[in-house]
Amino acid sequence: MWLSLAVNAALSLLGYYAAANIIPKFREMFLKANISGKDLNKANQPQIPEASGVISSCIFLIIMFIFIPVPFGNHLVYNKSSDFPYKEFVQFIAALLSICCMVFLGFADDVLNLRWRHKLYLPTIASLPLLMVYFVNINSTTIIVPKPLRILLGHDVDLGFLYYVYMGMLAVFCTNAINIYAGVNGLEVGQSLVIAASIILFNVVEITGDCWKYHLFSLYFMIPFFFTSLALFQYNKYPAAVFVGDTFCYFSGMTVAVVAILGHFSKTALLFFIPQIGNFIFSLPQLFHILPCPRHRLPKLHPESGLLRTSTFEYKEKSMSPLGRLVLKLYQMLGVVKVEKSNREDTYQATNCTLINLALKLFGPSHEKRLNARLLIFQVRRERKMDNVTSDIEILNEWTTFDESNGTNYTFNVTLDGGGGELSFENLYPVLLQTFVVIVLGYLSGRWGIIGQTESKGLNTFVGHFALPCIIFTALAELDFR
Repeated sequence: MWLSLAVNAALSLLGYYAAANIIPKFREMFLKANISGKDLNKANQPQIPEASGVISSCIFLIIMFIFIPVPFGNHLVYNKSSDFPYKEFVQFIAALLSICCMVFLGFADDVLNLRWRHKLYLPTIASLPLLMVYFVNINSTTIIVPKPLRILLGHDVDLGFLYYVYMGMLAVFCTNAINIYAGVNGLEVGQSLVIAASIILFNVVEITGDCWKYHLFSLYFMIPFFFTSLALFQYNKYPAAVFVGDTFCYFSGMTVAVVAILGHFSKTALLFFIPQIGNFIFSLPQLFHILPCPRHRLPKLHPESGLLRTSTFEYKEKSMSPLGRLVLKLYQMLGVVKVEKSNREDTYQATNCTLINLALKLFGPSHEKRLNARLLIFQVRRERKMDNVTSDIEILNEWTTFDESNGTNYTFNVTLDGGGGELSFENLYPVLLQTFVVIVLGYLSGRWGIIGQTESKGLNTFVGHFALPCIIFTALAELDFR
């Protein structure tokens, strides 16, 4: 196991070096092919090559193709065909097939500029190999019910066919959520790096448990993904030399969905998507055209100061539907949308419904580099308690396997409960994870010039009056003495 991880890490470092050297060499090629776009958040709006995510994703796939024999090397070298792990091998290949399909479809979207309804179909199609392998190899649809709902639903529920619908929707959500939560240099890759780092740390902590094989499988994919994406981030951060395009958004979302589904920690994976879930829910009225939705909801650059301000949409109150007026009024009451009278008669303007605009509304106009750092700090916020996060191997609560050697069925029961009246490393995992991420982001914030340069109503107030109490409360809650 450790040798395989060492080889995987070494290949990942080579992938980082390769991506860091290849990406700038392809800039002119993309520009000549007219695969480029304007950086609307810059005063001169330079032409930036798009779809550079296809380079990092292809390097990721090459690394994984080279790595395929390594986990199964013992069986290949000693010709142990009788006990070859065919199920694990098929899962590995199916995962790569789904990711490869998503990269191809994402690049087609960048080149052909597909419509939004097609962007919902593509991840569904790409996830079919994954779901078929899951059906053949595992086909367990029992989930562990969260503790507050166990009084009503019991300890576990068998969802049946609905679980496959859920997994398909998870793939669609992961691929599109990163794409929607974008608009400033480095945000798409930055949020993917935070999610990948959190999953890697989660897998490392859990790899000593009973279900270590599933976390090892996840690490095989997440480590190369992290390093190849880190190389891309070097050129996509402010000021961006390349744009990642829809290719990277689809690639990163499908990679996370693959390890979450086949690694059996889909609920935990969703915890790392809290900002994306919030942004999606906040954007729903515009996505479904309950409120007017302009083509671009990016922040608006103020040329004189060089700062980004909230972007707006205009509407006439008489022409808006009753539901639209109700939603807008609710957003006003919650303080997440600002409505003002427009210069034109009977016309109003309201801020667009995205977390980026909400951050600008709360903290005021901001430089793009500082705004991106603030949004990445938001990424580590968790809105609900991670109660017994280590018990999130929900599919493995009970399963049956067939031993072909003696024709016997074996039934296994796994109970991974974080409580038990004693303080253990598993109990402290969420606290350690949150502390680690906060320390790393605090260091990056210092380097990026955020902390210490904000006004009293800015980030310092947020950290002092909201983030730190949340961390302390989560730490106390996660000890969970019973």
